[in-house]
Amino acid sequence: MTDIIQLLPDNIANQIAAGEVIQRPGSAVKELLENAVDAGATNIQLIISDAGKALVQVIDNGKGMSETDARMSFERHATSKIRNIDDLFSITTMGFRGEALASIAAVAQVEMKTKRAEDELGTYIVVENSVVVKQEPCACNTGTSISMKNLFFNVPARRNFLKSNPAETRHIIDEFIRVAMAYPNIFFSLTINGLEQFHLEAGNIKQRVIQILGNNYTTKLVSVKEEMDYVNVYGFVGKPETSKKTRGDQYFFVNNRFIKSAYLNHAVSSAFSDMIPKENFPTYVLFIDLDPSVIDINVHPTKQEIKFEDEKIVYAFIQAAVKHSLAQFSIAPSLDFTLNPEIQGLDAINKPFTNRQQEAATSSGLYNTFSQKGQAHLIDPSEKSELRHWKDFFKPSELNQTEPSFGDNLLKNAFASANTQLPLDEESPFNTISSPMSVHTTTHYMQLHNTYILASAQSGFILVHQQLAHERVLYEKYSAASHGSQMITQQSLFPVTLELSAPDAALLKDLLPSILVIGYAIEPFGNNTFVIQGVPADVLKGNEKNSIELLLEQFKHFNSDVKFSNREKLVRCMARQQAIKAGQQLTNTEMSALIDELFKCATPNVTPTGSPTYITYKEEQLDKLFQRLI
Repeated sequence: MTDIIQLLPDNIANQIAAGEVIQRPGSAVKELLENAVDAGATNIQLIISDAGKALVQVIDNGKGMSETDARMSFERHATSKIRNIDDLFSITTMGFRGEALASIAAVAQVEMKTKRAEDELGTYIVVENSVVVKQEPCACNTGTSISMKNLFFNVPARRNFLKSNPAETRHIIDEFIRVAMAYPNIFFSLTINGLEQFHLEAGNIKQRVIQILGNNYTTKLVSVKEEMDYVNVYGFVGKPETSKKTRGDQYFFVNNRFIKSAYLNHAVSSAFSDMIPKENFPTYVLFIDLDPSVIDINVHPTKQEIKFEDEKIVYAFIQAAVKHSLAQFSIAPSLDFTLNPEIQGLDAINKPFTNRQQEAATSSGLYNTFSQKGQAHLIDPSEKSELRHWKDFFKPSELNQTEPSFGDNLLKNAFASANTQLPLDEESPFNTISSPMSVHTTTHYMQLHNTYILASAQSGFILVHQQLAHERVLYEKYSAASHGSQMITQQSLFPVTLELSAPDAALLKDLLPSILVIGYAIEPFGNNTFVIQGVPADVLKGNEKNSIELLLEQFKHFNSDVKFSNREKLVRCMARQQAIKAGQQLTNTEMSALIDELFKCATPNVTPTGSPTYITYKEEQLDKLFQRLI
C-alpha cells in the first residue's frame, strides 16, 4: 500500500493560512494599521482604491525597519514582540502573531518602503505570491509605507466572494474607526478613491469620539470613569435619546484593542434598563484596562474575541460604572440617604412642635381614623363621621340611570352578534363584516387601547392590529412601485442638508438608486453630507432628516438577512417606518379606510415578516367559552 499523507507545498499552505487572517480588504487594513501603531507612529495615512481590491496603502512615520528586518517581516511566524512562551501572557501590543505581512503577501502583490531614522537609505521590497521579486536600497522618509495591490489576484475564486464596492468600503471604514478610536493621540487620515473621508487630528478621547460619530454627539455624551485595583473603566455612553435599533455605535476596547462581547454588551444594556425601549441599543465607547495576564487575546485569528479570567467581575464593574455615571449626570434616578442641608434650615423644621399643637393634631377625627382599632384607616359608620358621605361616590348618577352606558351597548351588540346571523343595526359600535375576507359598507368600528380595531362579523368578530395591518398595506403599495413606475416624489421648497457618520454615508451612497425608486430624491454634497431634494408624499414636512436616519437604522437591522435584495429590504423598512403606530388614536373614517385597504391586499392576513395582521374569533369559540363558565 502506498502512503497517502503528505506535506502541503508552501504556496498552498500560505494561502490557507492567509484565509484565516485576510478574509477581505478590511482585514488587511486592520493588520497594517495595527503594525503602524506598534511602530510608534504619530501620523498614519490610509489610502484606498476600488474598495481595497486594487490598492490598500498605509503610510506611517514610525521607527521603520532595517534591511534584514524588512525582509524577515514577510516570513510566517516572524515577530519582534514574542521571545518566549511567557510573553504570550503579557501582550500589550496590537500585532503579535507574525502572520500579517506573510498572509497579505500570499494573496496580493505587496510593495514596501521602510527606513529607520539612523539610516541614510531605506529598503524597497516587492513580494508576489509569497515570493520576493525585488529588494534594493531606496530613498524614502523615516517610517514605513506598505502597498497591497490586486488582492486575491492569484485566488480568483475568493475574489468572486467579495461583496460590492460600497459594502467592502463600509468594512474598511469600520476597521479604520476601531483603530483610530483607540488611539486619539495619533493623527489618522483615510482617503478613498482620491477623496479624503477622514482627517482626525490628535486630541483627547472625547474629541476623537465626536470627530468620528459626528458633532451632534457633542452634548449627548456622558462621561464614565471608575478605577479600582483589578480593572479601570473609562470612556463615554450616549444619553438615552441616542439609542438605536442596531448596534452600530458600540465600541469596547480592552487594553486599547477593539473586542466584540455579547456578554459585556448586556452589562451596558442592563444599566440602561427602563430608560430606552427594549428593542433599542445604547451608544457607548468604553475602554477597559486590565492586567494582560488575566486575559487571553489569542483565541481567535482576528483577535476581536478574548477570554477573561473572571468575566463576572468585569461585567459587574462595567454595569456599576455606567449606572453611576447616568445617575451622577441626572440621567437616571439615584438614591441619596442624606438630607439636603437647605431643607434642614427651613423655618418650619426648626420651629418646636408645642404641646398645644400636638393635642390639636391628635384630637382631630382624621387622626383617630388612622390610630384606632389597629387599622390602616377606620371608617366610622355613624352619621356624625366626617367621612359619612363616602358611599355616595359609588352610587350611580342620574345620567347613568336614564341613559344606557357604552358598556351596556357593547354587551347588547355582542350578544346580538353572537346569537344571530343578521347584520347589526346602524346604532352598533361595530362594523359589520360578513367574513374577514369580505368587507361591507359599515358605519362604526371600535378601537381598543388605541392599538386594536374590533369589528363584528357574521360568524363572530375579528381583532385587527392597526400598525401591522397598515404595514401590510404599505408594503404592497411600495412593492408595486419598486417593480413598476417610480413613486411620486414631493419636491422640497427648501432642500434639507443631512450630515451622516462615515459608515452611514457609505451605506446611503450604495442605496441611492433604490431609494430614488421609492420616492426619495437625495444628492451627495461631499464630506459625508447629502441634500434631500424630495421625499415620498407620505413623509411629513419637517421630518425628512429623521425619516432617512430611521430608514438607514431599519435597513441595517434587516441587513443580516441575505435572502432579500437591497430594494426588498428598503420596501420593508419603508412600510415599517410609515405605518401608523400602536397607541395612535384613529377616527371611525380612518379605521374604516384601513380595514378596506387591508382586505384589498393580496395577502391581508400577515405582515411581510409573518406576524398576523388580525385574529378571527368564531361564534362557536365564544359559545364554548361561556358554556364552561356556566
